[in-house]
Amino acid sequence: MRHLLEVDDLTGAEIARVLDLAEVAEPPQVLAGSGLALIFEKPSARTRNSMEMAVVQLGGHPVYIQGDEVKMGVRESVGDVARTLASYHAAIGARVFEHDKVEGLAAADVAPVVNLLSDAAHPMQALADLLTLRQEWGELEGRTVAYVGDANNVARSLALAAGLTGVKVRVGSPPGYQFSDTDLDRIRSVGTDVTVHDRPQEAVEGADAVYTDVWTSMGQENEAEERGRAFEGWSIDSRLMTGVAQGGVFLHCLPAHRGEEVAAEVIDGPSSRVWPQAANRMHSARGLLAFLLGEV
Repeated sequence: MRHLLEVDDLTGAEIARVLDLAEVAEPPQVLAGSGLALIFEKPSARTRNSMEMAVVQLGGHPVYIQGDEVKMGVRESVGDVARTLASYHAAIGARVFEHDKVEGLAAADVAPVVNLLSDAAHPMQALADLLTLRQEWGELEGRTVAYVGDANNVARSLALAAGLTGVKVRVGSPPGYQFSDTDLDRIRSVGTDVTVHDRPQEAVEGADAVYTDVWTSMGQENEAEERGRAFEGWSIDSRLMTGVAQGGVFLHCLPAHRGEEVAAEVIDGPSSRVWPQAANRMHSARGLLAFLLGEV
């Protein structure tokens, strides 16, 4: 039994296979007659819709479960939630605040567990990112992605996924919002060629893709004013994009705040691949589930 709690639970070769499965014309019906439990402590338009449709396309039935319906660790233990849901479903997906909850679900070892997002990781987004870039470039190895903004869970999973597939990473963040030494050690442990920059211009210079995320994520609303000050001057605008390599593209995991972390002329401009990236959340989810439930 395999779980996906962070993207480096897969090898580089396995990631390539997941991306291949994401693009097959007739997906294998690995969930025919089966359900997939989807626990959402944190709501999400893209994650819910992409996962539910991926399950349907694999022949299964998705069941959306709000966090208050199970109250993991409060109403009953995380392990007991896993055992209950495994009585009905072929696998469990969970979008949670604390990473230890997806670890607890996986520790029960009663059904494959997929981390749909936690405070530590966002592996499903990273797979969609890689699929989008592979469709753009054909090959991933040797390319460079610049991530500009808060070195958060999205950035961490992206950097790990990049290292596993031969993509170089530059991370530009203001002081206080950079990767910790522990994060960098983890990222480099999978072979990622990663450099850290304290100016956005340095990070994007010559990059093949520029990636950003919101400055204030869900659950950080009380930090919004402080973060706004810290990230002043870090917006991805057309002037900053002039530093990228010829044909460079722009990515964003969404939701986006035009006029804050990205200018409208960039996210809505010709270099943007944001909407194929959003669509690939479904395709990459389908590929991952086909791999975990059909080939492992």
